[in-house]
Amino acid sequence: MAGFRSLARQVRDPGNDLALRRYSLRKCLERFAPYGHRATWDHLCAGHGIGPEDRAPDPARLVAALDELEAARAVWLGYEAEFAARRKREKHAGLRIPGSFDDWHRRTWGGFGVAWCEDPSVHPERPLAEVLGRIIAALRTVPGAGCPVCEEQRLVWQRDLAHDPWCGPVCAACGILVPQPVLTAEALVRAKLVRRRELASVA
Repeated sequence: MAGFRSLARQVRDPGNDLALRRYSLRKCLERFAPYGHRATWDHLCAGHGIGPEDRAPDPARLVAALDELEAARAVWLGYEAEFAARRKREKHAGLRIPGSFDDWHRRTWGGFGVAWCEDPSVHPERPLAEVLGRIIAALRTVPGAGCPVCEEQRLVWQRDLAHDPWCGPVCAACGILVPQPVLTAEALVRAKLVRRRELASVA
């Protein structure tokens, strides 16, 4: 099975036909897709002028989309290296079992769904690397009241998500599943209340 870097080389290779280059970019998303496969593909297509069903897109646009994906992957790999170093220090100090704070990282190992978007057509417009950088920065600071990507404070608690965790606070503006460790307890309570009010208005 080809890895991310091998697939990236296929996308950049001008000797490959455009259908293969497009296919290889889609396969890259099986290795790294911050919003989930469909939402990340929608983001890349919208941001780089690629028709989602175009089998022979402009190769320059394909490479530009790959560049954005690779930049985001570099940010994520840097974070994972820091995480691994911290866990090594903690184990050396006798802390063998990760804390609850690390549950989020365990669910997003490899970067798939790190900023999960349940609706593939609703996702942040900012570059992927910037989005991941904002989430990682939020994980390093005290919890806040809103989305670390767009700063929207209207969060809605959603259940039956198609990604682990199967429920959580979703940003009403940019659509990401906000990592719970970046939110205050009060923000989480508010998100759950929004969900309850929405259910009550439907009933």
